[in-house]
Amino acid sequence: QGVSSAASDVYKRQAQGRMTIHLRPHHLLCLLTYVGKGYGDAFIRNYDRIAQRLSMGEAIMVVDGPDDICAPLLTDLDAHCRRAGVTARDADALHDMAGILAIGVGDTLSLDPATLSDMRTAFASGRSRGACAGCEWEALCSVVARDGFAGARVRLAEGGAKAMCCGS
Repeated sequence: QGVSSAASDVYKRQAQGRMTIHLRPHHLLCLLTYVGKGYGDAFIRNYDRIAQRLSMGEAIMVVDGPDDICAPLLTDLDAHCRRAGVTARDADALHDMAGILAIGVGDTLSLDPATLSDMRTAFASGRSRGACAGCEWEALCSVVARDGFAGARVRLAEGGAKAMCCGS
């Protein structure tokens, strides 16, 4: 019951057109290399919507535990989003991102082209990848970073006036 309630809360926030995207710390890294692959069709459709909203400049609130990206998985009592290893990944991501973003749980930030570029530079160089160790997506993310983030779906236009996403 609590699991479906949590999923319901996330979907309600999305349906209400909330102007803040809730992301757990390690998803600040995942958004850098997301190219439309994931844990199933519902997950990918949801992540594509989030990538589009991020590309349009919507704010991010850093949250503890499952977030808006996790929503399609939360009906599963054993969803990996709730596992201890993922919580540890979040702690590592917060540590790695501290020098770039100076953020913590509960903080809100907005991506601009310069910040996204700084985050991707740190990721490509390995400075912010401690949380990626052992992740099933690590190899894919390494290829995306090596290829200059080509195909990544979160894309901000210079100047922030026009955003690009999902192949546009």
